[in-house]
Amino acid sequence: MVEYLLIIISAIFVNNILLSQFLGICPFLGVSNKLSTASGMSMAVCFVITLATVVTFLLNKLLVMCGLEFLQTISFILVIAALVQMVEIVLKKISPALYASLGIFLPLITTNCAVLGVALTVVQKPSVFASAADGMMNLGEATVYAFATSLGFGLAMILFAGLREQLSLNDVPKAFKGIPIALVTAGILAMAFMGFSGLV
Repeated sequence: MVEYLLIIISAIFVNNILLSQFLGICPFLGVSNKLSTASGMSMAVCFVITLATVVTFLLNKLLVMCGLEFLQTISFILVIAALVQMVEIVLKKISPALYASLGIFLPLITTNCAVLGVALTVVQKPSVFASAADGMMNLGEATVYAFATSLGFGLAMILFAGLREQLSLNDVPKAFKGIPIALVTAGILAMAFMGFSGLV
C-alpha cells in the first residue's frame, strides 16, 4: 500500500508529466484560457491516459509473447486513436457545449505525447516492488501510475488555467500579452513544482 502511495505522490507532484517531463504542452498552452475548458480537457485526458495505459499494457504482453515488440509504438498509437474517437463521440452526445469549446484540441489528444509517453513508460519503467518477477511494473502499478499521472496533468492544467484567468484581469505589459506571459507563468509554476523534488 505504501508503494502505491509513493507512485501517486511521485506521479502527481515530483514527476509531473507537464511541469517536469514537458509532455502534453500543446493542450497545456492551447486549452488553458478558461477554467471550464481546462477542466473538461483534463477529464478527457485522464480517461484516455488511464484506459489507454491498461489496454496497451495488456497488448504489450501479447506482443512480447508473440515476439512482435517492434510493433509496440504503432499499435499503441492505433489504440490511443480509437479511444480518443470513443471519447469524442461520448462528449458530443453528453456535453455538446464542452465538445464545441474543446474544438480541435479534442482530436489532438490522439497525438498528445503525454498519452503515448505514459503508455510507453509503464512497459519500460522498473517496478518499485523488489519482488516483481521481471523487474517491470505489474497491471496494478501501471493503472495507478497512469491514473496518478493523469491527475497530475489535470492539476497542472487547472492551476495554469486559473492563473491565466487572473492574468487576463490584470494590466499586463503589451510585450507580454498572450503567449509570452503564459510561458513565463508556466515557468514559474514549473519552478514551484520543483519544490516537491526529493519528496519521494
